[in-house]
Formats: sequence, structure tokens, C-alpha cells
Amino acid sequence: MLRLPLKENQPEGLDVCFVGVPMDHGCSNRSGTRTGPRAIRQESSQIRPIHLSGAAPFQTLNVADIGDIPVNPFNIDKTMDIITERFRAILGAKCTPLTMGGDHTLTLGILRAMKEKYGAVGLIQVDAHHDLADTMLGEKTAHGTPFRRALEEELICPKHFVQIGLRGSTYLEQDFHDVFEWAQNLGVRMVFADECWYKSLKPLMESVREQMGDMPVYLTFDIDGIDPTACPGTGTPEVAGLTPIQAVEIVRGCQGLNLIGGDVVEVNPLFDRSGATANMAANLLFEMLCVLPGVKNIRH
Repeated sequence: MLRLPLKENQPEGLDVCFVGVPMDHGCSNRSGTRTGPRAIRQESSQIRPIHLSGAAPFQTLNVADIGDIPVNPFNIDKTMDIITERFRAILGAKCTPLTMGGDHTLTLGILRAMKEKYGAVGLIQVDAHHDLADTMLGEKTAHGTPFRRALEEELICPKHFVQIGLRGSTYLEQDFHDVFEWAQNLGVRMVFADECWYKSLKPLMESVREQMGDMPVYLTFDIDGIDPTACPGTGTPEVAGLTPIQAVEIVRGCQGLNLIGGDVVEVNPLFDRSGATANMAANLLFEMLCVLPGVKNIRH
């Protein structure tokens, strides 16, 4: 990633690591996200080390790519356990993880490890979908259920949980009660895509920063939060999404938060031969790196 050294499964001594989770057995529509980390790494090779904002992360942080987590493609619950175990080791080494996906189920495994170190954390989720379903086709573990499980397991604090970019359609009328009302009654903040149309998201992120305060915050970015005209390479595209500019505003708006990690998920290169989706994902991960605590800014 970013032409950085490869220190396979060796987070010790690093301040930040990039790590891939090549899985797609939580997908409900078009599989192929297991190839996401590879494509993101390839597109990242053209990103330069100093951000034009002045952020120079490599001048103050020791960063490397630690390779991919060896998932079990035949058992999703075992895969969650593997992810939690590996991220427990990453966090134990005092290393901040930036993760390449992989379908969105993977974030559940990460949050389980985060709770062991930080307790319940704040969560900023950029996504076309709420991922709060109780089950998908009767299964409790899938890419549409991770944040239901996370709330049930108290991995995240609902009053410090913000979803941005929600849109699309739903299966059942009862979803409005069983998902949306249920979550909002817990204190989850839902920002629908049509609330973001035709505007800058800087004011939104100012309020998000106020909401999060100084608590540990994890940022999870589903690439389908962005409109498919810009990022078609994803398994469940939804029209009328966020723009690339708004996506960058969200990540840059995390500057100043106690950011403890982040991921970009649901990149499916099989549906975007141009590489534009993976390129966007690589740039979002670089943007995340640049807003982490401790990054030097050479313009200040």
C-alpha cells in the first residue's frame, strides 16, 4: 500500500498499519470484494507522500503494510474470530489499523477487538445502507447486519453513532419500525443522502465532531456511500449518493477527533475495470492517514 514496506503480520514498532481483509462471503448481491485489497494497493501506487493540506504523515509516524488477514472463506463466524484475533494483536502493539475490504461484515470483527481496548467506541459510518438488519435470509452474520450485532454487544455507543448517506430501498414495511425507529430511539443519528444533496458537508462534520467529543472514534466507509457514477465497483450500488468531494469532506472533517482506526469496504473491482472505485478507496485511506492524531503539518 502506498509503496510502503511490507511487514507481513508484524505490527510491532509501527504507529499505523494498512491491512487487507479479502472476504466476500458476507455479500448478499454481487460477490468479488475479496479482490478489493489487491486493487486498492495497485491504485495507491500513484499517491504521493505529502498531502497538499500540508499533512506529512510519514515524517512523524512509522507506517507499513502488514499484508492480508487469512480469512476462512467457508465459515464467516470463524472469519470474524480470526479478524478479532489479528486486530487484538495490532492494537496490543499500539498500532492504529487502516483496513482495506472486503465486505462490510469485517467491521464487526474489528469492533470486537476495539472494545477490548477502548470499551464502547463512537462510530462514523458512511454508507448507502444502514447495515442494521437483524438477519439476512435467516443469518445473523452478514454484510447487512454488523452494526445490529455491534449495538447488541455494546461495541459502540449509540449516542455517538452517526450514519451518513443512507438511501435506496427496503424489503418490508416493518423495516421502518424494526430498524429505523429502533435505532433512532437508541440515539443513533441517521443522515439520509437527500439531506446531503447540493451542499458542502463541512457543517455536518462540525456537528459530528461536537457530538463525538474526545471519545475514541472509529470511521467505517462503505464505498457504496458514493454515487455509482463515480464508484461503480461495488456489490450493491444505489443511485443518488454522495459525491467524491463530499466523501473527502467527511474524512477531512474527522481532523481533531480521537480517531482510533478506519476502513474502506465493499470495493468490488470486478464491476469497475477502469480502476476508479479502487482509486477512490486508496485516496480515502490516505486521507484517513492524514487526519490521524500525531500527523505533522508542514504548513503550520
